[in-house]
Amino acid sequence: MSDGSGELKDKVRALRAEFDREIKAVRDSSALQALRDRYVGRKAGAVTALMKTLGALTAEARRQAGQDLNRLKDEVEQALETAKASLESNLKEGRLARERVDITLPGRIPPYGRRHPLTAAREDLEDIFLAMGYEIFDGPEVEDDYHCFEALNMPPDHPARDMQDTFYLAEGGLLLRTHTSSGQIRYMLNNPHPPDVRIICPGKVYRRDDDITHSPMFQQIEGLVVGKGITLGDLKGTIEAFLHALFGAQFPVRFRPSYFPYTEPSVEVDLGCVVCGGKGCRVCKQTGWLEIMGSGMVHPAVFEAVNARLGRVVYDPEEVTGFAFGLGIERVAMVRHGIDNIRLFYESDLRFLEQFPG
Repeated sequence: MSDGSGELKDKVRALRAEFDREIKAVRDSSALQALRDRYVGRKAGAVTALMKTLGALTAEARRQAGQDLNRLKDEVEQALETAKASLESNLKEGRLARERVDITLPGRIPPYGRRHPLTAAREDLEDIFLAMGYEIFDGPEVEDDYHCFEALNMPPDHPARDMQDTFYLAEGGLLLRTHTSSGQIRYMLNNPHPPDVRIICPGKVYRRDDDITHSPMFQQIEGLVVGKGITLGDLKGTIEAFLHALFGAQFPVRFRPSYFPYTEPSVEVDLGCVVCGGKGCRVCKQTGWLEIMGSGMVHPAVFEAVNARLGRVVYDPEEVTGFAFGLGIERVAMVRHGIDNIRLFYESDLRFLEQFPG
């Protein structure tokens, strides 16, 4: 009568041969884990299942079969560990090959950030006026009616207020400044060297206006010079020197009578078209001239408003005079680069911004 040990030996032999064949086909860690579970898994492993059949054998047969099964289990686990090490080594070599750096290759130059064209224009404007001896004054963007309008000869019923189209805040009688001229009033009220003034006021301003040449938020730079003996000739000389420094002496400058409530007389300033050289083109509307800025002699009413707030006469219109000027920084950039849509500056389109030099 058979004790069953021979049948078990055949199963062990067949299982070893099957395992040897399958482990040669393993190509990745997931397949290796599946093979481990199928042969030596605790619940459904083939070797584990054979171990559970030992109880049906005689004591002598059980001893011999147990040795065979333990030997098979050890061989399977050793083969699995060897295969695991081989797979990990291959993966590491593959990763090193993919990540290998050829130190003989030329370096890759990373892209560099650059100044926004409006920032570059503002800095160029500031540099020119700093070289002329001007001081930069930065006023608040949230203003009150006095500094933005009343002190600049624009009382509540003045029609020039309609031109500003102001953003008013809900409470406190505050507003978003419509021009940086409000900074000129603040400086004169706190002037450390009265009555002499020589400042520029760059910054953001806000108006209810939005089209291809206007934006609800844009940037201005305004200047103020006050002192004894300041004349319209000084204004013209300063503006000509400034525009020639900015655009080049080859472009002529002309002055036209105009009106601003805080200057008298007032003049508009035109620059010979930088695109066509004065021949006439689409940018200058075939005139050969570009309207670039406004200016004028400080209105005596502005000095009187500041004196009234100070409670004493510091800027006597009979003793001191001054001139003021202002221009949009976007306007300068548009003229400089031949751009006809102001919105391009604020759309953050890298295809547009990368066209400008760093």
